[in-house]
Amino acid sequence: MSRVGKYPVEVPAGVTMALAGNILTAKGKLGELTLELTDNVEAKIDGNKVSVAPKTKAAQARMMWGTTRANIANMVKGVSVGYAKTLEITGTGFRAAVNGPNLVVNLGFSHDVVYPVPAGIKISCEKPTLIKVEGMDKRQVGQVCAEIRSYRPPEPYKGKGVKFEGEAIRRKEGKKK
Repeated sequence: MSRVGKYPVEVPAGVTMALAGNILTAKGKLGELTLELTDNVEAKIDGNKVSVAPKTKAAQARMMWGTTRANIANMVKGVSVGYAKTLEITGTGFRAAVNGPNLVVNLGFSHDVVYPVPAGIKISCEKPTLIKVEGMDKRQVGQVCAEIRSYRPPEPYKGKGVKFEGEAIRRKEGKKK
């Protein structure tokens, strides 16, 4: 069983943490994130450390102990450094471009796919085949990447589609003569 919950979260300089009731707030140079704590755990701020402890010995409380600690660590990193993921587009004629508040992706359909960029997310395309998604909320960055990838996931025969940078595509052998 993981014991990640027992380690306190280090709060770097430039990040302020506040606890009001069961709402934990982190403010940093990139913005502000909040986390609503469950009834199973309690958090305590000691100087530049945030520690989490389960309220009971119940299995649900012990599960939420480590999860809450990880969520707090993600919040602290998000408001101080931020998160970024890169998507690669493979395929003839497949490309992407940022057009105002939208991401326009051409994935071989009869129409362009227009993806509205949500608040708190910054999308940039250095090359027509690379999409960089940045933001301070780790969950939201991953969700946006998953939604963009879902328009045309990589297929196993030629590898065409949208994939994460460094993702290994399991290739299949084509049909034989």
